Amino acid sequence: MKKKWLLPVFASFVIFTGVGVNDAEAATITELTNTAKSYIGTPYKYGGTDVNTGIDCSAYTQIVFSKLGFSLNRTTGAQYQQGTAVSKANLKEGDLVFFNTTGAGVSHVGIYIGSGNFISSTTSEGVVEDNINDPYYWGSRYIGAKRVANFTEEDIEEVKDAG
Repeated sequence: MKKKWLLPVFASFVIFTGVGVNDAEAATITELTNTAKSYIGTPYKYGGTDVNTGIDCSAYTQIVFSKLGFSLNRTTGAQYQQGTAVSKANLKEGDLVFFNTTGAGVSHVGIYIGSGNFISSTTSEGVVEDNINDPYYWGSRYIGAKRVANFTEEDIEEVKDAG
């Protein structure tokens, strides 16, 4: 059948074009970090989506990305299906980092903010900043990361013609 070549071509196109990754031309790393940190101290609530009464980890990532103009799926498992896989060595600010905290696969998500740190909504402390390599908890539970958006390094100022 002549159409057998379409699937490999389409798959290659998807892989090399980064389908599923949003370009955040207007969103900077600083905006991402400030937005992510603004929720520190928000209480945790399983299944919660309201910052006043409590949010779970996937609601936290969904809310932060929504504030920056991006749409994320609602659950941790569904967010793990979005974006492009990124190795731990190539993490960038804004990447979603995933953990197995229950022994049953992907069960926790946070936002990488650089220097080995990420922010997430935890059952014990609500929204907090932690180290991805924490030898006592997070380090051994790390599963992987996904890049769902690209953020600019710094604010780009508009250049106006003086003439």
